[in-house]
Amino acid sequence: MTSSFERAALSRRGFLRLSGGVAAAAALPAALAACGGSSGGSGTLRLVGVADQQKPLDLLTKAYTKAKFSTSFAPTDQVQTSVRTQLGAGNAPDVHVVYPGNGSAMSMAQIAQAGLLADLSDQAWTKKIPAGLKPAFQKDGKTFIYSAGSSVIGAIYNTKVFDEAGVAPPKTWSEFLEVCDKIKKKGKIPIALGAQTPWITQLITYALVPSTVYAKVPDFDSRMQAGTASFAQSGWVQALDMYLDLQKRGYFNDNPNGTTFEQATSMVATGKAAMAIQVSAVLPDFRKAASDPNDLSMFPVPGADDPAQVWIPAGVVVGLGVSARSKNRDAAKDFIAFLGEQENINRWSEAVACVPLVRDSSSKIDPVLKPFLPYMDGNKAVPFMDQAWPNAEVQPAHFAMVQELLAGKTTVAKGLAKLDETYRKK
Repeated sequence: MTSSFERAALSRRGFLRLSGGVAAAAALPAALAACGGSSGGSGTLRLVGVADQQKPLDLLTKAYTKAKFSTSFAPTDQVQTSVRTQLGAGNAPDVHVVYPGNGSAMSMAQIAQAGLLADLSDQAWTKKIPAGLKPAFQKDGKTFIYSAGSSVIGAIYNTKVFDEAGVAPPKTWSEFLEVCDKIKKKGKIPIALGAQTPWITQLITYALVPSTVYAKVPDFDSRMQAGTASFAQSGWVQALDMYLDLQKRGYFNDNPNGTTFEQATSMVATGKAAMAIQVSAVLPDFRKAASDPNDLSMFPVPGADDPAQVWIPAGVVVGLGVSARSKNRDAAKDFIAFLGEQENINRWSEAVACVPLVRDSSSKIDPVLKPFLPYMDGNKAVPFMDQAWPNAEVQPAHFAMVQELLAGKTTVAKGLAKLDETYRKK
C-alpha cells in the first residue's frame, strides 16, 4: 500500500507498496537465498522480482531472445531484506525489484542516492513518462526505475451482494455510508478489513486522503518537505476520523486486527462481505478466490460529499532496476529497453491489472478500472502518499498507528503527532 506504496510492506502479495514497504527480517526461501553470488559477466542475467511480478516477467523473459535468465521471486518483505543486503555487499542481481519514489529501503530514491542503480535515462521509453509521474521514476533528473504503469486504490466489490442490497457504486461519501448501511441491514459485512496484514492498514487512509488533503492543497507534499505543513494540521485528521467512523458504525468485520489479507479477500469473493478497499494490483487474488470472477468489480472511493472534490490515489507500480555494479550491466539495460516498448508495457499492464504508463490504441485496460480513468486523465489522481515520504520509517509508523487506532490504543491527534515526528527524522 502505491507508492512510495504498497502493495506496500506487504505480506504475501506485498502492496501497495502501495509502493513502499517495510523490510522484514523473514527467512528467505531457498530459491532466493541461493542466488547470492555475482553474475560474473556470464551472459545469463540474474533477476530477482517480487512475487506479484512473476506472471509478466515469466512471459517477457521468455519473449526476450537476446539473453538467458536465472529468475527468482519472493514476497515483498523478503526481497526488500535480501536484495538490499546484496546491493550493499556488491553481489546484487543484474536486474532486481525497485519501488517507485522514496520512502522504503528498496525505493528508487534511496538506492539511487547510494549509487547502486544504473542510469536508464538514455532509453526511449523514459521520454514518455508523464510529468506527474516523474518523481516516482527520477532522481536529480535521471531515470533509475522501469515500471509498466499505475495501480489505483478503490473498492473491490461483489456485484451480487450489491444487487441483493439494491445499491450501486456511490458518488459521494454520504452515499457511500448509505450503501454500507443498506448492506449491513441485509446481514452482510459492508467492508472486509484484514488489518492483521500490516500493509492493508494504509489502504483506506490512502483512498480518502486525495479528497481530504490534495483536492484542497495539491502541493501538500512540497509543503511537507519545506516544513510548512504537517499531518496533524491537515486533512489527514479528517481522513482518519472517517476511517474510524466506519468502524464505529459497525461496517467492518469483527476484529480487523486479527483478520488477514487472505481472509478478507475470501469474504468478498464468497459474498460474505460486500467490498474491500484495495489496490487494483490484487484483483487477480480476488478473482482466483471467487466462484465467478465476473462477480467482482471496482469503483473509486468517494472521499468527499462534493463529487467535484473527489480525487483518487494512483501509484506507479513496483518496477525493476539494473544494478550499477552488474558485470552484465549493458545486457541488463538492453532488457529494460525491451520492456519499455509499448507492446511490452501493455503486456505487463494486462498481467497485473494496472493502467499502462503510456496508452495507445493497442492498450487493453481491465474493464473494472475504467471508472478511474476520468480522474487520472483529469488531473484528479495523486501518487500513493508514501512515494513522497523522506525516509523508510514513516510507512511502518503509519501501519502501526492505524492498528492502534482500530484497537482504541491511541487517538488521531496522538497518532499523527508521532507520524510527523517520524517524517522529520533525518
